Amino acid sequence: MTLQAADWLARIHALELPARVRIMNVCGGHERSITMAGLRQALPASIELIPGPGCPVCICPEEDIFEAIQLALHEDVILVAYGDMLRVPVNVPRAQARSLEAARAQGADIRPIASPTEAARIAREHPDTAVIFFAAGFETTTAPTAAMLVEGAPDNLFILLSGRLTWPAVALLLDSDTPGFDALVAPGHVATIMGPEQWEFVVQRHAIPAAVAGFTPVSLLAAFYSTLRQLLDDRRFLDNCYPDVVRAGGNRLAQQQLQQAMDIQQANWRGVGMIPASGYKLSERYRAHDARVRFPSYADDARKRAGEMPPGCDCAKVVMGKIRPNECRLFGSACQPRHPIGPCMVSDEGACRIWWSGGLRETIAPRRVAGAAG
Repeated sequence: MTLQAADWLARIHALELPARVRIMNVCGGHERSITMAGLRQALPASIELIPGPGCPVCICPEEDIFEAIQLALHEDVILVAYGDMLRVPVNVPRAQARSLEAARAQGADIRPIASPTEAARIAREHPDTAVIFFAAGFETTTAPTAAMLVEGAPDNLFILLSGRLTWPAVALLLDSDTPGFDALVAPGHVATIMGPEQWEFVVQRHAIPAAVAGFTPVSLLAAFYSTLRQLLDDRRFLDNCYPDVVRAGGNRLAQQQLQQAMDIQQANWRGVGMIPASGYKLSERYRAHDARVRFPSYADDARKRAGEMPPGCDCAKVVMGKIRPNECRLFGSACQPRHPIGPCMVSDEGACRIWWSGGLRETIAPRRVAGAAG
């Protein structure tokens, strides 16, 4: 028998739960599905669903966005980027371009794209112009960028890479004294590429229940039920609640292409700071396509500092599950989707934008999620 969402909800409501259970969902797509389907309201009141570090736009370092803006404004280039990145603000005086969208309004040739193949196509259509692909994202979007390079990118295409790995941010939370959640729902698309095994450290090193989930209410509720049963039965394992897509070992070809085109290094997460082994960089083999090699003067080391969110913005705390979106000091007042102050209100994977779009607009006094990392 195939269980439907109502069946999983009935099973969850039948459990004898403790007074409070905190489940962190890592993926921005998960948060969107949870909010739009009203799952928080449908679950028992004792279950708290915490949005985690699953928005690549939200954690893209300010200095990388600033670098992209400067390249687009001051070099004879076409700059392409995923659409969400165009509206992310940086901290500069209002007279200067504060986003890629503002730089485009000042005359820079900046174009939104949906995939690396579009970047390659634009480069081939303009062979005498340098095309810079500002490639921000997690494993699921970095893997296609690696594939494009391995399979042969146009000579005039340069990558301004701001790729991140998802699991190190969760590891950072778990390695703290108070991680702030009792169970984890791992991202299905990342697990499709990298394999579900990447998340076994949650169970093996920290004895925290975990389940990989897809993006339907059925898959998410199945994952919630699995982690809750693990807690109640005092059994810990990594469950795959997205078996139609996620396979043991993941996508081997994508992994090989990532290993060939990318190296891994410590990397800055906006507002969070440096996280070990959490960033991608182009390997020496593809140095000729590295925008930072081709245009080195725009890599401003002076801007690489932690806590780089706009004044009053609590996006970093939202990203790391320390507060809810509506506990941010600017949520719904100064910061709204039409006029975002922080990056979490820009992207469709940003928790603040998701909560606002889903009608969760009542602001509450700031508080810490009990037990959250400092």
